[in-house]
Amino acid sequence: MFTGIIEGTGRIKSVKKVPQGMQIEIAADFDLERSNVGESIAVNGCCLTITSRLGTSFWADVSAETLDKTTLGDLQEGSAVNLERPLKMGERLGGHLVQGHVDGIGSVEAIQAAGEAREIRIQSPQKLACYLVEKGSIAVDGVSLTINQVERETFSVMIIPHTQMQTTFHGLKTGSRVNLEVDIIGKYVAKLTHLDSEEYQKGTKITQEFLKKHGF
Repeated sequence: MFTGIIEGTGRIKSVKKVPQGMQIEIAADFDLERSNVGESIAVNGCCLTITSRLGTSFWADVSAETLDKTTLGDLQEGSAVNLERPLKMGERLGGHLVQGHVDGIGSVEAIQAAGEAREIRIQSPQKLACYLVEKGSIAVDGVSLTINQVERETFSVMIIPHTQMQTTFHGLKTGSRVNLEVDIIGKYVAKLTHLDSEEYQKGTKITQEFLKKHGF
């Protein structure tokens, strides 16, 4: 589990295609001393497993499914990535709960200056539109952001100068592809409220009448 508060960035040192997917080597710009082989790390919002580590560099395997569902297949030597290690019990939750399970790929439609900040408009897959809520949370390339405005499948977020400098967002441009993970709480709420679904009705005793009776 992650928070969407990026610890630092990394650079892709090598990319190796393998039958089952891809192997990548990443050089982080921060100390990885307490990161052990077998532990998770979020790379542009994708939860990967550290398979080997040497100093501030580490290796990870990327499955064929992950390549299909995320932008990691776009990475090449020299690419910059956002990095975050897992949340520890007792640590402060500065962003929101992020699983590292990418829900879809978005495309940057427009970038507009707003003082020293930048407003970025992103087109999301249609299947994610129901989870986009104004003032709700979303992870974009692993970064926890607040949705400012929503228009159908398009939403906008504001990137403050600090976030621009501490992440890869300073390199975004129109047409850039980004990993999107919607709020897990929103996904559970959507699952609960799809009461007209025949499949859902078979699996629960909760009905619209039940919710009304109990004040929902």
